[in-house]
Amino acid sequence: MSRAGWHGDVTGLMRLSGGANMQSWRFEVGKEAFVLRRAPSAEWVASRALDMAKEAAVIRAARAGGVPAPEVVAELEPADAIGLGFIMRCVPGSPDPETALSSPPTLLGEIAAAMARVHALDPAGLSFLPALEPAAGVEALAAQFSETGGDRPPIALGLAWLRANLPPPAPLAVLHGDLRIGNIMVEDGHLSALLDWELAHLGDPHEDLAFGCMTVWRFGRLDKRGFGLGQIEDLARAYQAAGGTVFDAARFRFWLVYRTVWWALSSLSMGKGWRGGADRSLERVVVARRAAEQDLDLLLLLETEAPEAERARPLLPSQPPPAVGEGEPSAAEILTAVSEWLASTVKPHMAPGRERFELAVAQNALGIVRRELAGRPSPHDKALCEAILAGQATLAQPGLLAQLRRRVLDTLAADMPKYPALSEARRLWETTE
Repeated sequence: MSRAGWHGDVTGLMRLSGGANMQSWRFEVGKEAFVLRRAPSAEWVASRALDMAKEAAVIRAARAGGVPAPEVVAELEPADAIGLGFIMRCVPGSPDPETALSSPPTLLGEIAAAMARVHALDPAGLSFLPALEPAAGVEALAAQFSETGGDRPPIALGLAWLRANLPPPAPLAVLHGDLRIGNIMVEDGHLSALLDWELAHLGDPHEDLAFGCMTVWRFGRLDKRGFGLGQIEDLARAYQAAGGTVFDAARFRFWLVYRTVWWALSSLSMGKGWRGGADRSLERVVVARRAAEQDLDLLLLLETEAPEAERARPLLPSQPPPAVGEGEPSAAEILTAVSEWLASTVKPHMAPGRERFELAVAQNALGIVRRELAGRPSPHDKALCEAILAGQATLAQPGLLAQLRRRVLDTLAADMPKYPALSEARRLWETTE
């Protein structure tokens, strides 16, 4: 292999875990380590705003602008016959969320400073980046919601709230678009690089600030709303001290709700991508069920709009699971047996890393099916969604919030029972039963 003056045999090729959209492969040439970032298919890239060449260009511009970013050393060519992508020099550290979340609180300030440097990049030098204005963005989400069936009430509530709370457009800045724990490299408690630039675009800096504060990207640190490392006030203070724009709480809340709706719809789109053949990976199907997490997060964000009497209304009890018979094993029990067999017989023979990650995804998939067979309430209610979007149903409607709370709790318990916010929501909502 030969590119730009470095050459040699490729050794130690290994697929890295994670990466719901793109693939990452680590390898070595001589004594140097590199990472190949590769698209799962040409069809998948065709549906995105940035192709691989543009993503590489953004990373190069960010690095040149003083942002801690990987060094892109080569881009794949047709003659390579391994698809679309580019190669980066390996960055020291780990992207593991636990590594970041166990770091000193000073890491939050380093993330804020890196974010401020991203936002200081010259948009004119990246004119190919798409721009996101609030009103147009909300209507694009509404269209996507309709395409996915338009039938999940918490998403409809989010869209209705966004339409009613549009902020005026802000001066456009370069945004990372996916800046969160899990997309940063951390070495010895310090930030070494921002990763995964495929969602870079132009927009309001508060969008980047809000995205990393979403519950899903705090990985159980529910008490630390600023990237799971501190409080939002700490993040805002560090960001402004590094030259970032003045923090606006109303704008921050708008983009927090916006990005929660966006991730709910992005999760659902994973199923569409799998059905269409753009990416037939098992992970794609399982991630689609993570929309239930965002149903919960949206309800937690928006329930403050309901009258106090509705927030205090008791929930109806969950439907009891069907009784387990004493005769032949049920379908759910057979799935449990398969999962246990995978753990006891297959897992010990698998290499650590991507293989074991995919095994965990497979066991998660079996669990989803098993719990659905035991009784999963449908999250779908198109008529209610249409009423919400038409302004005919709101959280002031007697009993609606309690109904949605129960439905969301039980659906999430079937789809993703280990989601950290589930136990907290139960504590908050079921104490009045």
